[in-house]
Amino acid sequence: MGRTGYRYLAAAVAGCLAAGAVALPAAAAEDSNFVPLFTYRTGPFSGSGIPIANGMRDYLEMLNQRDGGIGGAKIAIEECETGYDTKKGLECYEAVKGKNPVMINPWSTGITLPLIPKAKVDKIPVLSMAYGLSASALGDTFPWVFNPPNTYWDGLSMIIRYIGEQEGGLDKLKGKKLGYIYLDAGFGKEPIPMFEQFAKDLGFELKLYPVAATDMQNQSSQWLGVRRDRPDYMVMYGWGALNPTAIKEAVRINYPMAKFISIWWPSEDDAKSAGDGAKGFKELNWHGVGTDFPVIKDIQKLVVDKGLSQVAKDKVGEVLYNRGVYNSMLIAEAIRNAQKLTGKKAVTGEDVRRGLETIDLTPARLKELGMEGFTDPLKLTCSDHNGHGATFMQEWNGEKYVKVSGPLKPMTDKVEPLVQSAAKDYAEKNTGWPKRTEVCDKAS
Repeated sequence: MGRTGYRYLAAAVAGCLAAGAVALPAAAAEDSNFVPLFTYRTGPFSGSGIPIANGMRDYLEMLNQRDGGIGGAKIAIEECETGYDTKKGLECYEAVKGKNPVMINPWSTGITLPLIPKAKVDKIPVLSMAYGLSASALGDTFPWVFNPPNTYWDGLSMIIRYIGEQEGGLDKLKGKKLGYIYLDAGFGKEPIPMFEQFAKDLGFELKLYPVAATDMQNQSSQWLGVRRDRPDYMVMYGWGALNPTAIKEAVRINYPMAKFISIWWPSEDDAKSAGDGAKGFKELNWHGVGTDFPVIKDIQKLVVDKGLSQVAKDKVGEVLYNRGVYNSMLIAEAIRNAQKLTGKKAVTGEDVRRGLETIDLTPARLKELGMEGFTDPLKLTCSDHNGHGATFMQEWNGEKYVKVSGPLKPMTDKVEPLVQSAAKDYAEKNTGWPKRTEVCDKAS
């Protein structure tokens, strides 16, 4: 990938909400581990941010209530409101970095990108779960950044694979027209180089429909373009108010919802907002939806029912709530692994980086976590900070999301060369980018 393609990756989100960072407490006590959560419960992105924030916090609080924390050490949980604004996210980072955080969860590609060079200096790992810079999956180049269980490039390749299956083979995409509606920021621009490569390799025409953060609720011009261009399929990488608006606009112009496919971020509320016309809308997912899992039942009993959560009881188990639970499970596993590796209860960012690299979610471990059937196994290593697992397609049936496909694996032959090229390009553009020097541990 050339430097022009890389600039898509480096574009940071220009957030539209001037929300301030909240004050955080003093550093965690000696017998606890400090986990700051960058969240956004206000503004145009709050529809996505609130359920994820609730899921993240509730899982960690459940561990505090049920187990006294992790390994005999409480989890000190504090949120910092970013409003999905890059500047405010960096203010949050500066506010917490001196207080011994075990890791940072930016929850924004725009915030993640400028934290990548900071992580290696401050020795605080960054967990950008299924978002952020796709190339950071390569631990040899990015030893302090982790983006499991899939990258945005993996996700796009799985969407293309699914579309190919519907058409009778990838070769049948030749001569087709695919539309791409996306947030015109780092998040939405991230997949474009790969999308352009797929269009070239498979012979389809790609039409781009960018949506500025300030125009997420006014997409009439983009969907007039869709009506004019008549793409055979529409692909969406949206967030916040962009998602429900896009679904409603697609319904309004009578776009066939069975051919409208999203990356893994739309919620139940996003689909419900469009009424019955949204039936057939699809998105990728890699974990369970609903409450019929031991881990979710523990959260309900020990956190939600005790009034220790901000979530409405009927929102527990929804797709983005469970996404937040999955994210915090990764945090907890990394802390637990770090404790095993070091023999310490209170661990550091350096320790937890090693803990992330030894995550091994076997079927047996998932059962121990109360997540049997909730998600697939995942293994991270020093060189692989992602795992590149399979997803599945889920469809909105008017009331809930239901699984409508078998496993969809990334097209590694297409994704891996671009990841390698982008990582090399990143290191070359950042003069003096250091080679990996950190110790590699074998999983316990």
